[in-house]
Amino acid sequence: MVRLGYDSITTVLVTYIATQIGFASSWMNPFCVVVAQGIAGVPVLSGSGLRIVVWIVATLIGLVFTLVYASRVKKNPLLSRVHESDRYFREQQDEVVQRPFTFGDWLVLLVLTGVMIWVVWGVIVHAWFIPEIASQFFTMGVVIGLIGVIFRLNGMTINVMASSFTEGARMMIAPALLVGFAKGILLLVGNGEAGEPSVLNTLLNSIAHGISGLNNAIAAWFMLLFQAVFNFFVTSGSGQAALTMPLLAPLGDLVGVNRQVTVLAFQFGDGFSHIIYPTSASLMATLGVCRVDFRNWLKVGASLLGLLFIMSSVVVIGAQMMGYH
Repeated sequence: MVRLGYDSITTVLVTYIATQIGFASSWMNPFCVVVAQGIAGVPVLSGSGLRIVVWIVATLIGLVFTLVYASRVKKNPLLSRVHESDRYFREQQDEVVQRPFTFGDWLVLLVLTGVMIWVVWGVIVHAWFIPEIASQFFTMGVVIGLIGVIFRLNGMTINVMASSFTEGARMMIAPALLVGFAKGILLLVGNGEAGEPSVLNTLLNSIAHGISGLNNAIAAWFMLLFQAVFNFFVTSGSGQAALTMPLLAPLGDLVGVNRQVTVLAFQFGDGFSHIIYPTSASLMATLGVCRVDFRNWLKVGASLLGLLFIMSSVVVIGAQMMGYH
């Protein structure tokens, strides 16, 4: 992206934010929607019509936001908050060498495409998660590296392959430490188990009772707000669903909030808040690889999150008022 005239924040927007918006607004997310609906006693994958509309709107918001930001940086790179830190990538730019597209290049593309399809199949059919997915990509990297050595792609040798792996591992040390620290926050306030006495469960129970005396539409919005705040401590979608839905689903019945709306509030509150939370392992890893300081990202990410939260608030309140099922 830097070579194209953009900055590292643009890279975060077109990679992490794109996937996060899809994750947060998906109508068939197996880790959040399906789990939450199952716990709440709502038919699995029901209410997909509204979620599809929300996915389209949220995607358009993210797309327009990214295009506006990227266009501004393209016109004046000095406006970028990471102009100085991007110097690292600018210094890494080599002259573009033109060469024919060889059989080895085709093999690399074939392996890359094949692994992508394989991983998607594994996630859908066998419910693969991080360990399985990571092992596939690690194997893919080794195979592609060997192809590069055999066909001498860009002068690739075994030593270059090994040094490239070392450099990649070195870049991931800081993000890996941040992921560990983020997990440590959860361990300090509670390990995410619903049956164990902890600061986390006390907080959850107190806030849930506070919602019980509100108007149903306002209660639905506070559920959204609560889920967004609670996600700071429990970044796992399925874990948050397991902790919060057993309390909020019956509580919603008492205050007149439809269970489908309760799931909707959980889905948006859990998903979109990952955009700025330092406890999100995937966010901190992405920022680490892109060499984006969290403070610089916060100024950009908070603006986008504000737009998405306004949209989520309108959808949740509107869904409750219109009797969404």
